[in-house]
Amino acid sequence: MSRAEQTAAPGREGGHGLFRDAVNPGVTRREVWSWAMYDFANSGYTTVVLTTVFNSYFVGVVAAGKSWGTLAFTAALSLSYLAIMLTMPTLGARADATAGKRRLLFTSTIACVLATALLSLVAPGDIWLGLVILAVSNYCYCIGESVVAAFLPEIAKPQALGRVSGWGWGFGYFGGMLALGLSLVLVARMSAAGSPASAYVPDVMLLTAGLFAVAAIAPFLFLRERSAPTNRPAQGLLKRLWIAWRETGAAFPDFRLLLLCGACYQAGIAVVVTLAAVYATQAMGFTMTQTMELVFTVNIAAAVGALLFGHVQDRIGHKRALVITLWGWIAMVVIAYLAVSLWLFWVAAVLAGLCMGTSQSAGRAMVGALAPSKRLAEFYSLWTFAIQLAAVIGPLSYGLVTWITFGNHRLALLVTGIFFVAGLLVLARLNFARGMAARDAVPL
Repeated sequence: MSRAEQTAAPGREGGHGLFRDAVNPGVTRREVWSWAMYDFANSGYTTVVLTTVFNSYFVGVVAAGKSWGTLAFTAALSLSYLAIMLTMPTLGARADATAGKRRLLFTSTIACVLATALLSLVAPGDIWLGLVILAVSNYCYCIGESVVAAFLPEIAKPQALGRVSGWGWGFGYFGGMLALGLSLVLVARMSAAGSPASAYVPDVMLLTAGLFAVAAIAPFLFLRERSAPTNRPAQGLLKRLWIAWRETGAAFPDFRLLLLCGACYQAGIAVVVTLAAVYATQAMGFTMTQTMELVFTVNIAAAVGALLFGHVQDRIGHKRALVITLWGWIAMVVIAYLAVSLWLFWVAAVLAGLCMGTSQSAGRAMVGALAPSKRLAEFYSLWTFAIQLAAVIGPLSYGLVTWITFGNHRLALLVTGIFFVAGLLVLARLNFARGMAARDAVPL
């Protein structure tokens, strides 16, 4: 049984009512579970490939510890994020036009699973092969992440977007922990037998791809598409992007502010997701096993943050919840920068996990609250544009700082704090009530 079902289990007093109060008419527990299962499925990719194993393997083994290894890794990801930025608004608009979100979700997932499996072919010295496959896998992952988010307003009632989003994110972190836990067992056994990283990392990539494929079966079987096709004519790539951006400025100014805010703070989160393992190994001297244990702990904290804070978000408001989270991120950066002893670094890691779960869940819920009901895929694709812009700027800036300062990862992390401060400044200008009024003014 999923975490969402446990929350709403009818065996508990009032559980059935709590569930029905959170979801739209006609939405079943099985459908909510299947939607959350996609977060469960794809979290293994980010946790193992981007955050823990493959990034460290690429920098330390494939690129043989060269000074530009981190920059090359972040540059490949940045190119994939740039491709998402340019193509996702068009893909989202076409999905709305044809009611084709499920089809797009299926094709992008299959492609990501296959590309993740192909990462097992990357051996020491295969720098270009590793970078190309990494970029393709991440591009396909980002499409799926954007599309599955667009189902949230179809599932959750407006007043419950925070908690339902939290169910998905929280359940997703458990998926990341499963993939990481199994990978940790594999790495520990093979390392104890004297096997090098080049021997066990390919097996970890195949394991991650297999878990992704199996866990993604549920949403493809049970997740329904409720939005009717808009039948809007297809437009060129850059034209659709320009029109969508222009419309947000004219008719949805607060949604545009949310996009700018997201681009700021998600840049900092992208650094943590992408380079946490690199920082742990390069700045704190962690081994691969210690790094995996660290990320496992972060995922536990993130799951707790997403599951609990989603309910808080619905009570205190989306904007106030995000403000609290961004201050938490700033505190984390300062603690991690000052950490010399391991226990203080672990404190920063746990705080990062709590903030990650809450901020990711809050952002997805805020988009659902401000997006017109007939343009969900398109507006979520604009959110994807913003966070992928952040994913280009954040890790790339980290890589540039480490390159310029001859490997000073502590200074690079401190610079990351600027992104969270900028997010707070933009968020202060956002009027949530006005944004919801603009959403309701769109004819059905």
